Amino acid sequence: MANNENLIKIFEYALNQEKTGMSFFKTSLERMGVGAAVTAFKQIVEEEKRHIVFIESILEKLRQDQDMDLSSFENEVIKPTNYFDDRSRSEFLEKCLYESMIPDVTVFNTAWLIEKDLSEFYEKTAEKVEGPASKALKMLASWEKSHERFFKEFRDKLTDTYAHMPWGG
Repeated sequence: MANNENLIKIFEYALNQEKTGMSFFKTSLERMGVGAAVTAFKQIVEEEKRHIVFIESILEKLRQDQDMDLSSFENEVIKPTNYFDDRSRSEFLEKCLYESMIPDVTVFNTAWLIEKDLSEFYEKTAEKVEGPASKALKMLASWEKSHERFFKEFRDKLTDTYAHMPWGG
């Protein structure tokens, strides 16, 4: 089992990664011109803020050498968000095609990689610690997995769409 000092380092790293991801999403908002994509990224920024509050709460307890009380977060498990409804998904992809917004493929790919790396970190680290720390990391992994699935879906759809376009022909 990891001692408090090690747990503090783990959660400090997690906090920095969450803040970096949130910063990327905020910056991406400025680059995206499609309303549905902006709405989705705003929702993810809000969820990342909740991850940050969660981790800061854990760090505060660890630094004060208190037990981690996750009970206040038990009901906070973020349900997979439908960032785009079916109509918005269709409109978003159609707009991407119409305006050939290739930078959006890059944004979605980068976002997917950020979320994938973080969910894998949380999963692997949860296996190395015990008790409330493991439970907290598993919760974080689950939250990041929902973001990862969202970004992967759009990255794959956009990549496939662009790969099959009749460019210049």
